Parts: sequence; structure tokens; C-alpha cells
Amino acid sequence: MLRDEFEAVGDRDPEDLLAAYEAVLTDVIEARGVETVAAETEIDEATLSALVAGDSPDVTLEEAAAILATDPDRPDSDFLVADARDILLMGMSSAVLDVEAIQSGIDGKLEAKEIQQKVEGRYPMTIAEYALLHGYIESKK
Repeated sequence: MLRDEFEAVGDRDPEDLLAAYEAVLTDVIEARGVETVAAETEIDEATLSALVAGDSPDVTLEEAAAILATDPDRPDSDFLVADARDILLMGMSSAVLDVEAIQSGIDGKLEAKEIQQKVEGRYPMTIAEYALLHGYIESKK
């Protein structure tokens, strides 16, 4: 999700990668406070509290970026979302993967059309889906 923040992405399973993403989000929420992050992002406190508690609520890429953007040392959420999608697209290009190859490689957990729409930002993507795609794409580079 963040450039250069996670080591050996292609060697990690999606659940491990998701846990790493959630740990970064939790660090930001704990540093800024649940109420502050909720007010700045319009994400409900229950979702933020669930992240901090170690649960794994459905969080979209846009919501994750909004959480990260509350950290004054990070770029704004629009940049973070664009960068995350760029990581996927550049990875697909480097690994010479199309959406059909990815669908096959992730055992059909997402359909090719769905992958295309999510990567392009035409349909919401959860960070769990991002972890699935990111890890697979990086493993093929």
C-alpha cells in the first residue's frame, strides 16, 4: 500500500500483508487518537476502534489513505490512493501480467473485470483485496 514501507511483499501471504497494513493504520490511529481520526476522515469510530483492537474490519483503500493522511508527516489521501494504484499498475507492467493472469493466479478470488475496475479506481477496493493483488503481482516480478 505504501512505497518502500513493507519488505518482501511478494514473499508474504495476503493475510500477513493485510496485518502489516493494518499495523501501520493502527499506529497512526493510536498516535492521533480515535476521535481525531474519525473527525478528520469521517470514518466511524467503531471501525477505527476495531482496527486498534486487532480486529480486521472492511476498510477501503480510500479509507486507509484517509487514515494515513491524518499523520502530518505523510502526503494527502489523494496522493496515497494514486500511489497505491500506481504500485499495482507498474507491478503488472513489470511482471507482464494482465487481469486474466492475475485472476488465475489468485485462484479466481476476484474476477478479471472486477480486478480491472478496482485497480483503475472505478470500483472500491478493500485493503484485504489490495493485499491479495499487491502480494501476487510482486511475487511475479
